[in-house]
Amino acid sequence: MAVMALVDAHARPLKNLRLSVTDRCNLRCQYCMPEPDYVWLPREDILQFEEIEQLVELFLELGVDKVRLTGGEPLLRRDLPDLVERLARREAIRDLAITTNGVLLADAAADLKRAGMHRVTVSLDTLDRERFKALARFDELDRVLKGLDVAADVFPGFKMDTVLIRGTNDDEMIPLLEFARARGAELRFIEYMDVGGATHWNPSQVVSRAEMLERLGAHYGPITAIEEAGSAPADRFRLPDGLVFGIIASTTAPFCANCDRSRLTADGLWYLCLYAARGIDLRGPLRGGAGRESLKELITGVWHARTDRGAEHRLHARGRSPLIPVSSLKRDPHLEMHTRGG
Repeated sequence: MAVMALVDAHARPLKNLRLSVTDRCNLRCQYCMPEPDYVWLPREDILQFEEIEQLVELFLELGVDKVRLTGGEPLLRRDLPDLVERLARREAIRDLAITTNGVLLADAAADLKRAGMHRVTVSLDTLDRERFKALARFDELDRVLKGLDVAADVFPGFKMDTVLIRGTNDDEMIPLLEFARARGAELRFIEYMDVGGATHWNPSQVVSRAEMLERLGAHYGPITAIEEAGSAPADRFRLPDGLVFGIIASTTAPFCANCDRSRLTADGLWYLCLYAARGIDLRGPLRGGAGRESLKELITGVWHARTDRGAEHRLHARGRSPLIPVSSLKRDPHLEMHTRGG
């Protein structure tokens, strides 16, 4: 398969595709889905596996080599291992991963591994049951913890993601790091971001990368930054005892300059930035009979013109407040984090 070197207006390559397979979720996390009601994507609009394969193949031919399955909660998608197996056959995908909340992971991990999944990332924001119920609005901590234990065996070295919110869970940084250490996982702390459903976001709730390092250093001792090339969103650090962890500082230190990722929603809208207000419809042309070359030309033209640096623009915005009001979210589900894959 011939691979093009496709770059945008800032010379950023198209390498990383986040592929949402459903907008549904079995949790209602405070920073992602805080409102009581949501508008769901029409089921008839959701891409079939064959359509996903066709679009992924086009992205691979244009340079993508990393594919991450997201949601909503991707493990809610029926027969997901079948899709994983289809994608895993493609040698051009050098990194096939999934991000999950872990509720269904204990029963799904072995099937995902057999199907060809390379890596798993599990979200865990607290180890406290009452906090978990307050954050996620479901009493599912036991199932998540079981999923993490299974992941430690099936996907050794898996990653854990924790969104830190001041006054909510920021006092658990050390317990969460030690929890990850015990399971051979690499924990990544994520700054609280003002995107999508973060309708109650406030800058005072953000724990910055600098503050995280200061607090962890006060407990563990001097922390060393790990110098790495590449476009990964997490900066990685090493504790004096050798434990490695990451910080994704999208709010206070955006990585827009090196961002090579885009997002495809479950109904085929392609977003060039997590902060983008609109996506490009790929489902319509695909179902309308557009040929491969026509779709590749569409993707190529859009990416060449890409100038998005959404997190940087938000960083410098005056009077920064939640990005999207609730009234707008109720009119367009594509504005939600759980629809565009986070």
